[in-house]
Amino acid sequence: MTTPLASLTELHSIRDGVFPHYPRTERQARFMALADSLAERAAARAATHDRAGTFPFDTFRDLHEAGYLALTVPTEYGGCGANVLEVALAQERLARGDGSVALAATMHLGHVGILAQTRSWSPEQFERLCWEVVNEGALINAAASEPDLGSPSRGGLPKTIATRTATGWRLNGRKSWTSLAPALRYFSVMAAVYEEGQAPRRASFLVRAGTPGLRIEETWDNLGMRATASHDIVLEDVDLPAHAIRADEGPRLVGDPRVWGIVSGAVYTGIATAARDFAVKYARERQPNSLPGPIAELQTIQHRIAEIELLLLQSRAVLYSTAEAWLAHPDQHKILAWQLAAAKYLATNNAIKVTDLTLRVVGSAGLSRTLPLERYFRDVRAGLGHPPMDDAALTAIGKAALGIS
Repeated sequence: MTTPLASLTELHSIRDGVFPHYPRTERQARFMALADSLAERAAARAATHDRAGTFPFDTFRDLHEAGYLALTVPTEYGGCGANVLEVALAQERLARGDGSVALAATMHLGHVGILAQTRSWSPEQFERLCWEVVNEGALINAAASEPDLGSPSRGGLPKTIATRTATGWRLNGRKSWTSLAPALRYFSVMAAVYEEGQAPRRASFLVRAGTPGLRIEETWDNLGMRATASHDIVLEDVDLPAHAIRADEGPRLVGDPRVWGIVSGAVYTGIATAARDFAVKYARERQPNSLPGPIAELQTIQHRIAEIELLLLQSRAVLYSTAEAWLAHPDQHKILAWQLAAAKYLATNNAIKVTDLTLRVVGSAGLSRTLPLERYFRDVRAGLGHPPMDDAALTAIGKAALGIS
């Protein structure tokens, strides 16, 4: 016979406490608990926003009021100064409530975290941004992808063009997949810069929402992550001051920000965990009249749940051990770089496998839109589009193993 558990919170504590043994610090525990409380609120609204494809302004107000949007703001500017491991642990918990909320928040938190690490903005500009994030809930994200360019991680020049003017710069172009678009205060727009006597180059420009010539086209109507509001933005003769060009597209000033991709892997692991929890609860409670007990007592179900547990164990172990190693050994980043690709590859692909297995546990009932399982199934597939894509990740891992640069 099965033994009843008090709640999904108890399920979390039992499973997550086994390995990799988190939380390990008071700060990790505090951020994870905060994310858990916000995940409950996000979960209550997730289905509504997913069905309508609307942005969860209500949940993001909660995130701001709780100080969550300031996790990566340095402490000297009023934030929490969270490192990438602390953020990833929290984001996995938030994603259990609503994957769209967690993924959209990742874009903002990661952007601020990278700026905090590289200090590529002037102190005055960065301090102003931090003040707005802490006190007003301001959001920032990159606008880099384009219909023709695809992912900027593949290289190539954007079709969005920046030209010099007498007072600064003028931008013209279109950007796609700009998550958080209707809620952003700042867009970091990647553009191609053409100047006489110089080779064209990529640069990013800080554009504030409401700048004349900047508009949002509500194009986002996707299979998954429907509430991220990743709409197109259109720039038509957007005039900017000279200081709007950012240094963060050139050589990094401090540190190596690549590790922040770990956080998106944690988001997809969180969604997969929510699917796992639903499937476990369903299996313990579902008892067809043809069986003497719940389907949890069937060996077939037990084996599928076991496969899920192994996939989640693998994802967490690789994600968080990689983040820990990166933080502990800054002199070894070149050696560790392939593990960043491995962590992303495993986390996203394992999440897809987990949601497939949960549907096999629950059966046809899991396809109903009255249950969250089909949303988890759809949402995790968005992970395939995050860099490094599978082919690029496998190439990086293979080259590292073979000693090929």
